[in-house]
Amino acid sequence: MNKPFDCITDFIFVENEIEKADVILIPGSDHPQLMEKASLLYKQGFAPYILPSGGYKDSIGTTEWDYLCKIGIENGVPANAILKEDKAQHTLENARFSFEVLQDKGIKPKKVIIVCKAGHSRRALLCYQSELPIETEIMVSPVIDRFGITKENWYLSEIGINRITSEVEKVGKYFKVIFPHMVSQK
Repeated sequence: MNKPFDCITDFIFVENEIEKADVILIPGSDHPQLMEKASLLYKQGFAPYILPSGGYKDSIGTTEWDYLCKIGIENGVPANAILKEDKAQHTLENARFSFEVLQDKGIKPKKVIIVCKAGHSRRALLCYQSELPIETEIMVSPVIDRFGITKENWYLSEIGINRITSEVEKVGKYFKVIFPHMVSQK
């Protein structure tokens, strides 16, 4: 039986079958689960690099990049396989600045994997689609964050409802900024 909010679930929660890629991208976060999963994918040979992105956050007292990098190294990823982007303050900047890092390193991504929170997957995908070359294939490999929010349970708790409805609003705000940019690229 369909629930009246299935359209929100289907829209916000994105997940793809993943295959080998040029890089694993992580939009900034203080959720260790993202780098833990990216580290596992790296060790399984899905990509030669991980690029966590994120600037300074008061809540962790350092950059999101530094926070995630340490987790990657603790999980067995060599430091030289972790690329650096430590300025971004929001998801669109994560995507934009990450692409700049890839360009500076001479990496022309044909395929990328985004590891992000499940409830953040649509906005992350939209942002990276707007900044990466149109021919780049983007695969999303979401993780369950520390709040335990999934597409199966988000509507069962106040925090789930608040976080996912906030994502719907943010996607709308981001789309207003991104859409003109995406149309001009076509």
